[in-house]
Amino acid sequence: MIEVDILDRQALASGLPSAAEIRRLCRQAAAAAGVHDGHLAVEFVGAARIAELNATYRDEPSPTDVLSFPIDRNEPSGEGGVCELGDVVICAEQTVELREAIIHGVLHLAGMDHETDDGEMMALQRALIAAESE
Repeated sequence: MIEVDILDRQALASGLPSAAEIRRLCRQAAAAAGVHDGHLAVEFVGAARIAELNATYRDEPSPTDVLSFPIDRNEPSGEGGVCELGDVVICAEQTVELREAIIHGVLHLAGMDHETDDGEMMALQRALIAAESE
């Protein structure tokens, strides 16, 4: 099973999806990408913090909607062989659709990359979002 930690619970009170929904979306996206076990964290931050992270790790000194920081790339490590998938950082202020940002970030943690694939990641993301609308 995918274990999901949610950071900045205070932000959950401001119109974000519930903790249960965030966990469900993470598990659904990971499973759709073929990852069924592991651990990840989702953190909600403000525009200043995500701009700082974007500048540090992507050399883009501006806010963005979502960043992913993969760790183990689906290879178990550490005690007990738990796969540490990594962290998804989301800025609600920069995000039009939070559910889509969660799915997008988790697909990156699962090893997908829309910048290098032939459209598979975005097609899967669209399919998952469409399934949410049904």
